[in-house]
Amino acid sequence: MRRITIAAMGAVLALGLAACSGSGAGGDDSTEAAAADPADLTVGVAMPTQTSERWIADGDAVEKGLTEAGYKVDLQFAGDDIPTQQQQIDQMITKGADLLIIASIDGTALATQLQAAADANIPVIAYDRLIRDSENVDFYVTFDNYNVGVQQATALLVGLGLLNADGSAGDATGPFNIELFAGSLDDNNAHFFYKGAMDTLQEYIDAGTLVVKSGQTDIEQVATLRWLQETAQKRMEDLLTSAYSDGSKVQGVLSPYDGLSRGIITALQNAGYGPTIADGMPIVTGQDAEIASVKLINDDVQSSTIFKDTRKLAEQAVVSAQSFLAGEEPEANDTETYDNGVKVVPSYLLESDIVYKDNIQSLLIDSGYWTEDQVASGQA
Repeated sequence: MRRITIAAMGAVLALGLAACSGSGAGGDDSTEAAAADPADLTVGVAMPTQTSERWIADGDAVEKGLTEAGYKVDLQFAGDDIPTQQQQIDQMITKGADLLIIASIDGTALATQLQAAADANIPVIAYDRLIRDSENVDFYVTFDNYNVGVQQATALLVGLGLLNADGSAGDATGPFNIELFAGSLDDNNAHFFYKGAMDTLQEYIDAGTLVVKSGQTDIEQVATLRWLQETAQKRMEDLLTSAYSDGSKVQGVLSPYDGLSRGIITALQNAGYGPTIADGMPIVTGQDAEIASVKLINDDVQSSTIFKDTRKLAEQAVVSAQSFLAGEEPEANDTETYDNGVKVVPSYLLESDIVYKDNIQSLLIDSGYWTEDQVASGQA
């Protein structure tokens, strides 16, 4: 085990403390670190940006969990700038961080920083986004990202009426014109999302039930650099001009993230679609249950989103960090899926849910994630 000093081991023996069990988030076992006094340990937390409310919430939740467990926390946001994140991680290492939790901007751009962490015996937990091309990634906490893609595609099929919410066949027969969007190619998750979605949609495309009128189906064609809303809006505008100039209509859009969804919806509204699904707004999917998009779903503008409860993800990151700092291996529930190009990284996967208008109350409001007033206003 890395980052366990002789002094810390001596403290364990002298105090007779039980090490953290490494159980999953929400488990009943104790997660108190036992290798050293948490007050003497610092965890560096590197988050990609503050432009998305999701990442602000993640950073705050991880910091809160670690602070409540007694650790010192160095939380940094990089503004979606790779050199800034590299510099921030370098500084965390230089200042003596005992463990790093990293949500990378570019999962291939941190090899130097991870080698420096390894040289200093600092464990690294990849948070939500897998860090690639390095053996110096010790653990990965995330959602089942392939299944997120399956859920996005399923939500599109449900919205079009090809499936019912329970998975049974719907009454609609098609054909339906759809367009596809993916996330940023430098984010490993984008590939899992898209593969899960396309594995689900392909049979409908092959049968002619779904028609990608633009012909753009490769992830390289449909990717959205840095997950930027304005980039998705511009591409949707271009698609409407190039593929639908004959008067035909797009009826569904696979969108992998709520920010992109809002850009897509803006382009559609500007082109005369909607304003609501009942008025002809295409079925548009999403992800992250951002409050602005939850309001759009409640208002029948956006069709769905994927709820990844980041409170659970942050909790699992804290649980895993405590295990490392207690001198133990964190519990993994997947040791086969996440190959970063150099090694299969032990992972803990959490489950996500599809949000439609009719389950906003049960999934988001009753769980305390958003309030009724926030859903009504679209503001956190």
